[in-house]
Amino acid sequence: MWVRLALFGTCLHLQGQWLNYPAPGIPRTRDGKPDLRAPAPRAATGKPDLGGLWVVEATPVADLPPQAASGTAFEAPSAAPIRNRYLFNILADFKPEDSPMLPAAQEIYRQRRLSESADLPSSRCLPGGIPLSMTLPYPFKLIQTPELLVVLYESDSAVRQIYTDGRKHTADPQPTYMGYSVGTWDRDTLVVDTVGFKDNGWLDNRGSPRSDALHTVERISRRDFGHLNIEVTLDDPKMYKKPFTVKFVANLLPDSDLQESVCTENEKDRQHFR
Repeated sequence: MWVRLALFGTCLHLQGQWLNYPAPGIPRTRDGKPDLRAPAPRAATGKPDLGGLWVVEATPVADLPPQAASGTAFEAPSAAPIRNRYLFNILADFKPEDSPMLPAAQEIYRQRRLSESADLPSSRCLPGGIPLSMTLPYPFKLIQTPELLVVLYESDSAVRQIYTDGRKHTADPQPTYMGYSVGTWDRDTLVVDTVGFKDNGWLDNRGSPRSDALHTVERISRRDFGHLNIEVTLDDPKMYKKPFTVKFVANLLPDSDLQESVCTENEKDRQHFR
């Protein structure tokens, strides 16, 4: 239940963005509204410009798992649903009997369900990691340069760097919550290869585990001005029988910006956790 309440607070926060600032460079319709179906912009390098403020697209209620589809705690005041299926179940595309979880992962998951996700890292103001940070209903901002893509997550003010300068992964990365990312272009798609994760992260809010062997490959493409297609392949041989892929869309939040989010400020929730 506490996860529901925490995310409800998130929904309220989304309404407080820096609104109605007419950002330059945004194509607009005759009535002045952003034209989100306009062609995707290009950077000076000729590659698509992925820059902008984004938020994950909601999953239709009919396609949500039962524990996410019930109730209204995930509804913003505008009644616009902000729920994404992979936030609640990273294995939502699998039938229960076809789950790729190995026995070790199943036991970790079982223990987390018994505690009703009381140890969810974000409840302790820790970064969500990949792909959880992207499936949360917080905005994230992409800042693109020729050699670096910076990701600023409003959730806990986390920062991620994706190097596109041709470097390779270090031989022995110090484990981190967000991992170490290098990116290359495959035509108009940015392919992001990430390793070096801490083993205490979660892949979703219900406790699907990851290990230090997790390797993710993201394929990010801007199909038009207002939409990113994101595909994440997760390969964790310590926890899952085989790699699997999730696909979702992020929508542009035009004429807006990130707000400061300090999870530990005036924090009064932890004392109520079991």
